[in-house]
Amino acid sequence: MRPSRPSGSRPSWCRCCPIAIACAAWRRPRPPWASATAPTASSRSSTRRSRPAARPGPGAAGQPAAPPNTRNVGSADASGIRSPPAPGGPRPVTIKPDPTTVIPADLGNVHFVGIGGSGMSGIARLMLGDGHRVTGSDVRDSANIAALRELGAEVAIGHDAANLADDVDTVVVTGALWQDNPEYQAALRRGLPVLHRSQALAALIAGRRLVSVAGAHGKTTSTGMIVTSLLAQGADPSFVNGGVIADLGVSSAAGDGELFVVEADESDGSFLLYDTSVALITNVDPDHLDHYGSRDAFEQAFVDFADRARELVVISSDDAGAVRVSQRLSHPNVVTFGEADDATVRVHSIETTGPVAFSIDYRGATYSARLRVPGRHNAINAAGAFAVLVGLGGDPTASLAGIERFGGTGRRFELHGSVGGVAVYDDYAHHPTEVAAALAAARTVVGEGRIIAVHQPHTYSRTQAFAKEFAEVLEQYADETVVLDVYGAREDPVPGVTGELVSERFGDARKVAFIADWQAAADHTARIARDGDFVITLGCGDVYRIVPQLLEALERERG
Repeated sequence: MRPSRPSGSRPSWCRCCPIAIACAAWRRPRPPWASATAPTASSRSSTRRSRPAARPGPGAAGQPAAPPNTRNVGSADASGIRSPPAPGGPRPVTIKPDPTTVIPADLGNVHFVGIGGSGMSGIARLMLGDGHRVTGSDVRDSANIAALRELGAEVAIGHDAANLADDVDTVVVTGALWQDNPEYQAALRRGLPVLHRSQALAALIAGRRLVSVAGAHGKTTSTGMIVTSLLAQGADPSFVNGGVIADLGVSSAAGDGELFVVEADESDGSFLLYDTSVALITNVDPDHLDHYGSRDAFEQAFVDFADRARELVVISSDDAGAVRVSQRLSHPNVVTFGEADDATVRVHSIETTGPVAFSIDYRGATYSARLRVPGRHNAINAAGAFAVLVGLGGDPTASLAGIERFGGTGRRFELHGSVGGVAVYDDYAHHPTEVAAALAAARTVVGEGRIIAVHQPHTYSRTQAFAKEFAEVLEQYADETVVLDVYGAREDPVPGVTGELVSERFGDARKVAFIADWQAAADHTARIARDGDFVITLGCGDVYRIVPQLLEALERERG
């Protein structure tokens, strides 16, 4: 249960952060979405509904029931060197949420295997707020784990069956565990309910008015924009984001309002598990084809996701994949956003010098804004967030003003330090489209300096599929590139697939160096850096861990 607090005060997670004072100042009369009735047959209550005694976990229509195969690597975005399974051992496969799983009415004491990732730690935070005893494990300590411990979670470092205490009632697993994970195996032997993290989140969401943000790129930023604007307008949403919202200092929080905003993961189809009211699709750029098998199947998943939305679908008017999805929708309430002339929410007059500025045309009126974050892509993200907010019943001017307050999220063009005139940033970009957007945004603020990209390819399958495209965007948008070796994540090594697959596809070999050893890569980067340059690490694996080495190498070279 949530702790009580004085009437009218902000939730405890907000009172201690810098935005809290501003949130209090922005409070307005009860916002329109607080009492709005969904434009569908069933309306939403502002109070969380009681869960049924037990129910099968929701699943995609036609999706076969599959046991949750797991792989022992800790959190889905954990870092570190991972050994392949022993010869003859179980093949590592990505966990799939089992739609036949019965979700208990009361999850009781919950144990998270891989608790340190941004998604898992966010769900664990909400479980703690709901009064559950939370335990967990991960491969290494982290800031996320430290924060959870402060909230009362008990977290072990390393995986061991002994971590699964006798009083654990439910086990939540991340999407990248080996089948022989000792804690998973112990849970199976004891007959405990084992939930995919998306199913655990679905249990928390039950009965709320859900905004689900999906798409190959831009989910975390768009989710952060929506949450920031809702808070600015006096709403009190619950949310789970894929990254820390900078001004809030958290990736998740439990609010008292009817709204729940989540970053919905399409990588394994788990976004189909949610009972979505408002669906935002930022784009449908082909990705995760190792799961879906084909572009058509990938796009069909987005069609299914959108058509299940109870109230509204907001989808890009510009992205080719999103346009194809739009043409296949049967939903009665679809709003488009983007630069296309026929977009319902049309963004134009984009200025990318410094923090991005733009205008939006909506229902015969024009609204203008300047964000705190750079990049043309963020003007597009803002248009999508705006469309969601006004679709929820928000005032257009107030909604856009709230988006302007968004200060970014962790691992999205995040500055880590500056040495001798060289700034070091980190960005989560791990797809060619994302890399291009991140580097283009950096170009708008680097001035006369150069951009040095430190790129860590993510997964062997994506590196094989997009090596040429990665090389093209890195060569086009960066002045110098250092390519590290592949971060395998959930996949086994593939013979011949290394970071060199990217570097050897550069047209000008003088602009790139493949350096597998991190210290050597940091030293090389420091040697080629000049005053005014930006060094940007790129990837959704553990590349951010090279940042201290980069700063130390720059200190030695330029300090």
